[in-house]
Amino acid sequence: MNTAQFSDLDKHYMSRAIELAEKGRFTTSPNPNVGCVIVNSEGIVGEGFHQKAGLAHAEVNALAMAKTQASNATCYVTLEPCSHHGRTPPCALALTKAGVKRVVVAMVDPNPQVAGRGICILQEAGIQVEIGLLENEARHLNRGFIKRMQVKQPRVTVKLASSLDGKTALKNGNSQWITGSEARIDVQYQRAMQSAILTGSATVLSDDPSLNVRYGELQKSPSFANEIGVSDVRQPIRIVLDSRNKLTLNEKIFTLAGKVILVSLSARKDLKSKPFIADVEQIVCSDDGCGRIDLNQLLTRLTDYEINDLWIEAGATLSGEFFKQKLVDQFILYQATKLMGDQGRNLVNLPDYSKMDDVVQLTLQEVAIIGDDIRLISKRD
Repeated sequence: MNTAQFSDLDKHYMSRAIELAEKGRFTTSPNPNVGCVIVNSEGIVGEGFHQKAGLAHAEVNALAMAKTQASNATCYVTLEPCSHHGRTPPCALALTKAGVKRVVVAMVDPNPQVAGRGICILQEAGIQVEIGLLENEARHLNRGFIKRMQVKQPRVTVKLASSLDGKTALKNGNSQWITGSEARIDVQYQRAMQSAILTGSATVLSDDPSLNVRYGELQKSPSFANEIGVSDVRQPIRIVLDSRNKLTLNEKIFTLAGKVILVSLSARKDLKSKPFIADVEQIVCSDDGCGRIDLNQLLTRLTDYEINDLWIEAGATLSGEFFKQKLVDQFILYQATKLMGDQGRNLVNLPDYSKMDDVVQLTLQEVAIIGDDIRLISKRD
């Protein structure tokens, strides 16, 4: 594999492929987001993106548009063309049959079923292959997919909302609403890109949340732009950590269509007796030695459900456990310009550190004004 010196025109076409790949961010999971552009001497003759698992891949959609103009053309694709027969035929073979002469690949596929094999197919057919153009941008498209392929766990994002003095609720538990409507709409936009939403039984029992994507609010997001219809919205899997089986099974999440996973330390025997609207499953995990669910084991078990991106909306204790165990990849904080006082509830429950070297260190990635609130996005060092 070689890394070539790419021209400004190469960068232009790969940027377009990345732009196309982003269009699948609400629908492709568990598959990666992929975009493809096919170019000949006349310019772009074909382009496409992967829309949904089981449907045509980006390269196939671009080839269908290009038709015979793909012969001797250059193909720009954000992820290595697949080489295996899954729900669809291998894209590497489709490109060779179409007669393209050059393929520019942003990044090698981390999926062990591919991992260079697609590139080999192209090279063995005499096609010039160049790798690494806008690789960082391409990796950003599929951070959850890449992590699942490489470490067999989903990418974890913890979302919290607080006042300026770091409180998530008043002393009496009242927290509706800390942030404004624009921030809550932005949460719907963020949720729509997740594979699953995780919370604890305490949050479900106190707030009775739906933990779903509400299309009416999603439509109001300026970042959404009505890219998909209501029927195409992928509802995230709802995961509830209920170590002692305290849920009554009459909560709202069981009355909404979609999958619900209950996670506990011992199996419930009453699930089959309930006529749930939701598709309810249970995972029994080991004790972490402190009477709690082993979070590391749980994240690994979630690989069975092909979860790329896990969104956590939980209380201070559960959120704090993910931080303490260094399981958080990204932290999103919506901060309201309010002061709630020293008796309010804390953002996350963490140990009483005695040295600054021990505190949780995050790297700030983005600051945005959302209505009257501030959205801070940080990653774990």
